[in-house]
Amino acid sequence: MPAERQRKRLTEFQKGEIVGLRRSMSQRAIGRELDIPHRTVSSFLQRFDIRHSMENLPFPGGPRKTSVSTDRYIVHTAESETRIPLAELHVETNSNVSERTLHRRLLEAGIRKWKAVARPLLTKKHAAQRPKWARQHQQWTKGDWRKVVWSDECAVWKDSDPSGRWVFRRQDKREKYMSRNIRGKTRDGRVSQMIWGCFMSNKIGSIALIDGIVKSNVYITVLTNKLVSFIDALNADGITDIVFQQDNASSHVSKKTHEFLTNTASQHGFAVMDWPPNSPNMNPIENLYAHLKLELHRRYPDTSTLRGSPATIKQALADRLTEAWWDIGEGVLDPLIESMPQLVAALITAKGWYTHY
Repeated sequence: MPAERQRKRLTEFQKGEIVGLRRSMSQRAIGRELDIPHRTVSSFLQRFDIRHSMENLPFPGGPRKTSVSTDRYIVHTAESETRIPLAELHVETNSNVSERTLHRRLLEAGIRKWKAVARPLLTKKHAAQRPKWARQHQQWTKGDWRKVVWSDECAVWKDSDPSGRWVFRRQDKREKYMSRNIRGKTRDGRVSQMIWGCFMSNKIGSIALIDGIVKSNVYITVLTNKLVSFIDALNADGITDIVFQQDNASSHVSKKTHEFLTNTASQHGFAVMDWPPNSPNMNPIENLYAHLKLELHRRYPDTSTLRGSPATIKQALADRLTEAWWDIGEGVLDPLIESMPQLVAALITAKGWYTHY
């Protein structure tokens, strides 16, 4: 149908990008890079190789209902007001065409509705502070980053399998809701185990299993029992100039915790890094925790359906997490540190706002 073919038309700029990238990337990689379906990339390149031209053949049907200037205005409005619903965009642009035509014009420019990416909320103040930290560490080498002890807490829920579940089915409601295609959720699925962990370079420290809210006294106990012994072991191996990283959670930056860390850092020979606000994406331990959750559900597929009292489930989570944690190897840890210079550069480029990391 003509409407279907028009819905898949590429812009001249997209065509040029595809042709330019084919020399160094596979068709699937090009599709991922440009957010274009793989089949669209493949179909275009096949036509290009046959015709030796990027021009589309004329489509049958009536004349185009919008002018070039109207198309530009529609695209500009959509890019400026990204949250506006299509119906409101139709009114905002005072279009004399249907919403369906409006939708097609946006698709031609490579624009469609996407689910907004979830990130910690940033204010202008946060965005001004974050590049300062990045510029202070812009010249750090990978060797410098390997001297940082990364840390954070993480709540691991019983049913928080980050891999989700994918099934083969047809796109209709009957198959969508068949029992074999459902990922079951239980009423006790929100039972969780809080952990605190740390690592430095390719060395991993002990995790702490935490019950209840992480207040200053609880946090100081965790640092005393886990962090200090880890740093002492690193010092015993001849590692010096260690820097401890923590985020700005209230229990981390309280007066009591600050006094404890100041005294402990002096006694055990490490420094405490100033951390930018609302920046979990800059902490590689977040990716480590994502790996830990995947590994938990890979090793123990029954985790999401564990039965018993909350205490029984929490104990099973604690045992399984501890086992998976100690099996984390250098192949997982090394890439986390290798990426730090890119993360810092991306934050500077974004001027403190959101990055793709």
